[in-house]
Amino acid sequence: MFAEMAGIYIHIPFCRKACHYCNFHFSTSFKTKEEMIGAMVVEIAMQAAYLDGQEIETIYFGGGTPSSLPIEDIKLLLDAIRDVHQIADDAEITLEANPDDIHAESVTQWKEAGINRLSIGIQAFQDDLLAAWNRSHNAEQATTAIAIAQQAGIDNITADLIYGGPGLSDEDWVSNMQRLIDAGIPHISSYALTVESGTALHHQIEKGKSMIPDDDQANRQYAILQDMLTANGILQYEISNFALPGFESRHNGSYWSGAHYLGIGPSAHSYNGVSRQWNVSNNVRYIQSIGSGVIPSEMEILTEVQRFNELVMTGLRTSKGIDMKGC
Repeated sequence: MFAEMAGIYIHIPFCRKACHYCNFHFSTSFKTKEEMIGAMVVEIAMQAAYLDGQEIETIYFGGGTPSSLPIEDIKLLLDAIRDVHQIADDAEITLEANPDDIHAESVTQWKEAGINRLSIGIQAFQDDLLAAWNRSHNAEQATTAIAIAQQAGIDNITADLIYGGPGLSDEDWVSNMQRLIDAGIPHISSYALTVESGTALHHQIEKGKSMIPDDDQANRQYAILQDMLTANGILQYEISNFALPGFESRHNGSYWSGAHYLGIGPSAHSYNGVSRQWNVSNNVRYIQSIGSGVIPSEMEILTEVQRFNELVMTGLRTSKGIDMKGC
């Protein structure tokens, strides 16, 4: 019923800028960064038994903006994981990175620390859209970042693109995908621009300063996405994810297949097949609680029916579907 693999997710709750559409947990203040990294190292030790000795096959640095951390912090967290877990020799270790953080030196340092997959948050190659979304990079930096990563020998790259946003023409949308195809990017994750409550985009729309995303445009561009990537051998294996064969995300795949995973950091979620737990989405409270020896999380014990329903719900997101014989 469950895939025999386990993963670890590390939530880095810091960003230099707040993207107008983002509702993930993060802070644009780095004042507590040192305390946060220290607390996360402690939580890794406190949660050592959570995965019951399973070998770790994937590690994912998400956020937030993990690439905003100095290499010393990345190493510190990876070393803390290695101290208490057995890491598979071929483990997939992913770092989410903004294009403006990708330089020859930083990529070399990430590789030496063990990072072997980059998730680059490109979103668009139109500078007006990037500015409207308050992204921290421009189109030239996005193009350069891909080349730098590839020249450094990182072939396992995924890039994010947003469709359905006001101002994104079908021609520009096709151009954005073609640029990734031409660059040889083996994995693309693509999402419709969504208005989340409490975000800057939501407030702008309420005040009439921004347009509501058009559903017809989003549906049309999603169809273009499917047709264009499939025609180029980049196959859809999940609702929002496309890859050349062999480059599917092993970490995200563990979520959809019911594998066990441990989440470290504020707002991170964990699942061990019996229960689901999630940490508080507050940096100060997280640091204080870990400092007092308490993991600041809530837990839900899942019934057999809930587990079955989740297996069906997540499995049907993928091209593999679900194996009813194993249910």
